[in-house]
Amino acid sequence: MAKLYFYYSAMNAGKTTTLLQSAHNYHERGMRTLILTPRLDTRAGEGIVASRIGLQAKGVVFGRDDDLERLAREDIATRGPLHCVLVDEAQFLSKAQAWQLTGIVDALGIPVLAYGLRTDFRGELFEGSQALLGWADNLVEIKTICHTGRKATMVVRVDDQGRAVTDGPQVEIGGNDRYVSVSRGEFKKIMAGEGAIEPMQAPLPLG
Repeated sequence: MAKLYFYYSAMNAGKTTTLLQSAHNYHERGMRTLILTPRLDTRAGEGIVASRIGLQAKGVVFGRDDDLERLAREDIATRGPLHCVLVDEAQFLSKAQAWQLTGIVDALGIPVLAYGLRTDFRGELFEGSQALLGWADNLVEIKTICHTGRKATMVVRVDDQGRAVTDGPQVEIGGNDRYVSVSRGEFKKIMAGEGAIEPMQAPLPLG
């Protein structure tokens, strides 16, 4: 039975690497996948899904107004049977698009694997993540660590001095130079201005 999976984590936990490995596993068995990636994330180039360890694949870009179930149906009509849909940076989905993913599962019988952050730099849920947490059949945490050695569950947006940024738009694309994963306790300290993140303290990718 097809299911909707939401794999969530803080930054640098290897979400995209896991997505690409899952796609590779399907391809090895002669099965076809559709990788969806948000248009606003162009760090590796438009439509390119790339991990920090060098793996990459071509994806189909989508904007907030695109119907993802329709994209899947069009893909099947053009290219034939589809065995899995994978969504990168799923936190950027709209609520409507998260519901459309359930349509791919329920109406088309195709499993959907969505990968994304749970919360933003203020500790608040992203719209897409909130919907997926409510509607996914399976929730899977991908773990990473804080520079304190504790499990990292929060994300801090930092400035050039490594100090927390507490205001600004929820969506601002960036990597290790802008975002650091920390434990909840460390998040509280940094957001209160009691410390800064040195570049060498940024957590390393775990794959």
